[in-house]
Amino acid sequence: MSLFYDYTVKDEKNVDVSLSSFKGKTVLVVNVASKCGFTPQYTGLEEIYKKFKDKNFVIVGFPCNQFGFQEPGTNDEIQSFCKTSYDVTFPVMAKIDVNGNNASPLYRFLKEKAPGILGTEMIKWNFTKFLIDKNGNVIQRYAPKIEPKEIESDIARLLEQ
Repeated sequence: MSLFYDYTVKDEKNVDVSLSSFKGKTVLVVNVASKCGFTPQYTGLEEIYKKFKDKNFVIVGFPCNQFGFQEPGTNDEIQSFCKTSYDVTFPVMAKIDVNGNNASPLYRFLKEKAPGILGTEMIKWNFTKFLIDKNGNVIQRYAPKIEPKEIESDIARLLEQ
């Protein structure tokens, strides 16, 4: 598989979602967690989502419990947390693994297309972000410490293409 749109993931109800449903959209993929020091980034992510969602942009969150067990909840608990604590309206999918033998095929693809520092593919922590263009190509990987507002200009540039 060579494009983001070639993959299928599970939504918060464990129903298959073909990422081809996002064809033509610029997508920001983020592995998220509710008990992390970076969790307040939900606010910035939601602000960017609201700003650009009507311009063929979507954020897709993937909860992951592989980093300090900071996403221990069920899919329902995660959805409730996102909505009540941060008023998240972008899609937050079912919990997945992003590293190791059980890593999601989508994340294997993302890591291969946009390796981290020194070419390492491993996701280092929660809130690693991947920017995908409207054609399904992985454009950029951002470290967890990069705030959503720091990505805004890159998103805007892609949306203008």
